[in-house]
Amino acid sequence: MSSTTPADSGAAPVIAVTGASGRLGGRVAKGLAERGAAVRLIGRDPARLPELTGGSKARIGSYGDEEGVRRACDGVGTLFLVSGHEDPGRVREHQIAVDSALAAGVERVVYVSFLGASPKATFTFARDHWYTEEYIRGSSLRYTFLRDSFYQEGLAGMAGADGVIRGPAGQGRVSAVSLDDVADAAVAVLLGEGHDSAVYDLTGPSALTLAQAAEQLSRFSGRTVTYVPENHDEAYASRASFGAPEWEVEGWVSSYEAIAASELALVSDAVPRLTGRPAQSFAEFLEARPETYAHLRF
Repeated sequence: MSSTTPADSGAAPVIAVTGASGRLGGRVAKGLAERGAAVRLIGRDPARLPELTGGSKARIGSYGDEEGVRRACDGVGTLFLVSGHEDPGRVREHQIAVDSALAAGVERVVYVSFLGASPKATFTFARDHWYTEEYIRGSSLRYTFLRDSFYQEGLAGMAGADGVIRGPAGQGRVSAVSLDDVADAAVAVLLGEGHDSAVYDLTGPSALTLAQAAEQLSRFSGRTVTYVPENHDEAYASRASFGAPEWEVEGWVSSYEAIAASELALVSDAVPRLTGRPAQSFAEFLEARPETYAHLRF
């Protein structure tokens, strides 16, 4: 099911934004609309999609919904493809979405990937991103890959309600980036020129150890937050109570192990180059977003 508005019939090419009801897709859709772009919002539930002036909406069941994605991309020039939720079949769903977009006549895709995407990445979910990138490269689509580091929102949420960050990250560092910076960089790429075949590593301005992140959380929350290193077996044991499937626990644990392996320590200047302003530091993020560590307050 889809609906269109006059924005779809104008001269400006339509930009479709997937995951538009989510934290990143919603920010990107709003940024595009504020700049006068013709935007198609794509999601599973149209009621959850934001209302944007001059925007249109389309519904899909999932990225694996071949016909739904094709209809949603009808008349679209560029697709902003936010990676799907972690799942053993995620790569195949991405491939179906890419094929469906091509069938609809889409010419360009901007794909949200992950820092250090590689078939041998320690972080298992980063491997999914590499395979998706390779599939897009093998298509006739023009493409740009945004390889985001860990989100600063997620870094703030690593501390449990007991004020402890636990995981096998050792003394490794992570160059966490804010969702706002990623969204602004994405908007710049979607509306700009000269980004075909580019791969941008989107990071914060510095890389922190988890002990340093805990210190920052302590400073802003007013509560002592600590980092307790775990080994591989301890990390699995401490997460056993969640009852999550093995592939998901492996993803959680390997994310910390990727930090330990220095695979997420890269600091890039892509955010300031694309947005024209400095990337937000973790301290600046915590000062601006106290709700992200509200669980640490008594």
